[in-house]
Amino acid sequence: MYERNTQYSLRPTAKDCSVSDKPCPYLPNTKMSVNHRQVDVVSQSFASRVTQRGWRRFGRNYIYPECGSCTECKSLRIDVEGFKHSKSQKKAINRNDDTTISIHEPSLTQEHVELYNKYHAYKAKRDAWHHKDVTPAEYYETYVNGAFEFGKELRYYIDDKLVCVDLIDILDDGISAVYCYYDPDYPRFSLGTYSLLYQIHLAKTLGLKWVYLGNWIEGYKAFAYKEKFQPLEVLEGFPKIVEQPIWKPWMKNLR
Repeated sequence: MYERNTQYSLRPTAKDCSVSDKPCPYLPNTKMSVNHRQVDVVSQSFASRVTQRGWRRFGRNYIYPECGSCTECKSLRIDVEGFKHSKSQKKAINRNDDTTISIHEPSLTQEHVELYNKYHAYKAKRDAWHHKDVTPAEYYETYVNGAFEFGKELRYYIDDKLVCVDLIDILDDGISAVYCYYDPDYPRFSLGTYSLLYQIHLAKTLGLKWVYLGNWIEGYKAFAYKEKFQPLEVLEGFPKIVEQPIWKPWMKNLR
């Protein structure tokens, strides 16, 4: 799985674990298998290489699906240079004229935990997400630990109130969208859309080519928003780190 005798070798700091035969959170009557690796020391270069191959980072854990015959999960990325705003996206930007944004190291406060739980309670009610309040310790392990120098946190404020937290990794060639949550009491501001638009803006400012969107299943409602940020590329499978990743253009007719 790993190259040896290079700066990308994980030994002896990686712990391997495969989680299998769990119900798939996306497709009914389907089992999932996830390759999970805990990595204690990570460079930006390593994070870039595995993200290019479809791996996702949560804390010190890097995961990607290994579901045997099922290949519905794909990895998407936005072509930053080719991206052009739609009319609705331009409106979202205009509605946030007075929204302020600051960038920080990922952190843990009571304000973070309360906003995170508020967002997930809302999604559980509206979209039937499974929800259990996250503890401060769980939040730290998932979103603060393992960020190293490349993990950042974008904070969005309206009238001096924290309304959105967008966790990202700034990589060699792009930005990886780790996780975003926001205050559902501010629907007019389309904060989920706006935060991704800001990621595209930030990537272009930094001279980066891509925004990595993580997992996607065509036709799955919760992932449909990703299809609105075109042009997109889709990764073929989840190649090993010693294999060359193959990304191909993906286009959907947006009406």
